[in-house]
Amino acid sequence: MRKILAILAILMIPSVLLLAQDDKVNSAAVPPPIVKPSRDFLMLQLGYNNWIKKPDSVKTKPFGFGFRGYLCYDFPIRKTKLSFAAGLGVSVSVEYLDLQQIANYDTGRVLGSQVRFIPDPDSVSFKRYKFVTTYLTAPFELRYFSNTQNRNKGFKAAIGLQIGTLLGAHTKALTSVSGTNIKYKVDTKRYVSPWDFAATARVGWGNFSIFASYNLTNVFKDNAGPPITPASAGICITGL
Repeated sequence: MRKILAILAILMIPSVLLLAQDDKVNSAAVPPPIVKPSRDFLMLQLGYNNWIKKPDSVKTKPFGFGFRGYLCYDFPIRKTKLSFAAGLGVSVSVEYLDLQQIANYDTGRVLGSQVRFIPDPDSVSFKRYKFVTTYLTAPFELRYFSNTQNRNKGFKAAIGLQIGTLLGAHTKALTSVSGTNIKYKVDTKRYVSPWDFAATARVGWGNFSIFASYNLTNVFKDNAGPPITPASAGICITGL
C-alpha cells in the first residue's frame, strides 16, 4: 500500500509543478488596474480685486473682490508631467468706490460718450457704491503636475490666458433716507469693454493653490472712460 501511495505522489509532482507555472503565467498576464488621475475639471477661484493702474481722480476702497468658476477639460501631453487645459465659466468682479460715483455723459456721439468719476452729491451720502462686471470666460492653461497618477496630491502649477465676453455691468449705490435704506442701480454695458483678456498663473499643492491675474485690457472702452487696468489674486480650489 505504501509503495502504491509513493508511486502516486511521484506521478502527481509534475502536475503540481505545471499548475504552479500556469498560475505564475496568468498572474503575469493580468495587467495592473488602470488609474485615471484627476484632471482638475472644476476650478473655483475667490480673490481680491484692485484697479492697479488708474488716474488719480479715481478713488477706490481697498476691498474689492471677485469670483470665478470654470469647467475645464485637460489634455495630458504624453510622456511628460505637462498638460494643456481649456474650459468655460463665469467671472464676476466687484469694485467699491471711495466717496465717488460714476456719471455717464452722453453727447449723442459714440466718441463723445464718457464715463466720469465724480464726488458724491451734496444731498446724498452713499454708504456703499460698487461697480460690478460679469464676463463669460474661457480659460486656457499650460499645467504641470508632479504627481501624474493622482493630481489631487502633490505640487502643481499653471500659466495661461483668460478670454472673456461681457455679459453684464452695473453700478449699485446704497444710501439712507430718514432711517430707510434705499438702493440705486444703473445697469448698462454701453461704456464697458466688451472683451476681457488676462494673463494668469497658479501654484499650489493638491486641491488648493493661489492664483494671480493681470488684465491686458482696460475696464472701459477706448474714449469712453478713464484708462483702468485691473488685477486680482486669491485662492483656487480644483478637483474632479
